[in-house]
Amino acid sequence: MNIRPLADRVLILPAPAEEKVGGIIIPDTAKEKPLRGEVKAVGNGTKDEEMILKEGDTVLYGKYAGTEIELEGVKYLIMRQSDVLAII
Repeated sequence: MNIRPLADRVLILPAPAEEKVGGIIIPDTAKEKPLRGEVKAVGNGTKDEEMILKEGDTVLYGKYAGTEIELEGVKYLIMRQSDVLAII
């Protein structure tokens, strides 16, 4: 991976949105933004906040958390560790 988050930031690959619900195909405009994903890279933390997350963790995060970036055609979220709600 060519990107390394700084300080207490993490790079997350969001889980794909649900395509079908009970046999009904959901159009892109009506899909819920996923609220979970896999941590792909982590920063070193700060002197005030130790980095708890590690690569490979599956996490839950807030609906509007993070900044969306695109790297090599794949969309990722980059956010502070404090925006992550839980590790699954």
